[in-house]
Amino acid sequence: MNSDLDLRWCAGRRNLITDVPGLMVGNAADHQVKSGVTIVRADKPFIASVDVMGGAPGTRDTDCLAADKLVEQVDALVLSGGSAFGLEAASGVVAALREQEQGFAIGPVRVPIVPAAIIFDLLNGGDSGWQQNPYPQLGQAAFDSASEDFSLGSCGAGTGATTAVLKGGLGSASIVMPDGMVVGALVVVNPHGSVVVPGSCSFWAAPFEMNGEFGDAGMASAPDPFALPRNEKLRAYEALTGQPGMHRPVPPGMNTTIAIVATNAVMSKAQLYRMAVAAQDGLARAIVPSHTPFDGDLVFTLSTGEAPMRAPVEDSMRLGHAAAVCLSRAIARGVYHAEAAPGDTLPTWQDSFAQADG
Repeated sequence: MNSDLDLRWCAGRRNLITDVPGLMVGNAADHQVKSGVTIVRADKPFIASVDVMGGAPGTRDTDCLAADKLVEQVDALVLSGGSAFGLEAASGVVAALREQEQGFAIGPVRVPIVPAAIIFDLLNGGDSGWQQNPYPQLGQAAFDSASEDFSLGSCGAGTGATTAVLKGGLGSASIVMPDGMVVGALVVVNPHGSVVVPGSCSFWAAPFEMNGEFGDAGMASAPDPFALPRNEKLRAYEALTGQPGMHRPVPPGMNTTIAIVATNAVMSKAQLYRMAVAAQDGLARAIVPSHTPFDGDLVFTLSTGEAPMRAPVEDSMRLGHAAAVCLSRAIARGVYHAEAAPGDTLPTWQDSFAQADG
């Protein structure tokens, strides 16, 4: 791999996944429920794949993304809060696509293909006593709001996200290579682990930061790689439910970080799968611990197929490396941009940093 090219990597103009030409992102949220939906769509169907490394995933229509399956392209990808209820957000997106007569053509019928993944955010201080599932409507609202510009932090599927010690959120970042290939990441940060080094406000992703994009807090001095954070998320669970969350294993599925990594490079489903595997390294660099039995950590990858690879093996390696770097940065940005809201069970990074600074 040409190290000279690596030195000329830079963030895209927006520093968002939508620096990949043709992509749009839509967010919708219910702030009373403290949950929401984020969708990625494009101006035409795209090739996609997925890799799951967490022990408690929640997904819809991911089997069709395997390299040996018939469906070659999908119409949108959905990230949602709401645990299993949130999988219905994809139904709202499917309905919106059907209204636009988009989808996989089977004779005169078009069937929209919309894989989805969810996080658990039902114990974050929001009102989860609703009677009618809000997620189909949120999915359609997210689809309708899709554009190249969108907010980060406490919005969309990141509205109610939490980490071990801080609020989580929706993050994004991009990398533009000198040969015209672009990589972008979008992530909902809701892990069992921590994105900051214990005892500091330094992000584990600090070595990959570009242009002070998540506060330029720098790296922690001599961090202990074996130190685990005190899990305030479990304390919040204990307070809300009256159950001893700190004194027994965390209920499965209470966590999960879900991401989408996109590129304009021409890639097959098999190549995109390898890119998803590489991107998981970025998740592990930014969250400690990651890929636990209690997380459903998952990475979708997609290609808009506009930029041919000149050296497929070397370029695939470069794209995998860029995917990991991009995802690490996006994770930190999601937490960095989180905002406080009434009823929160955890502080934001901004609040914690201000207290530490004072």
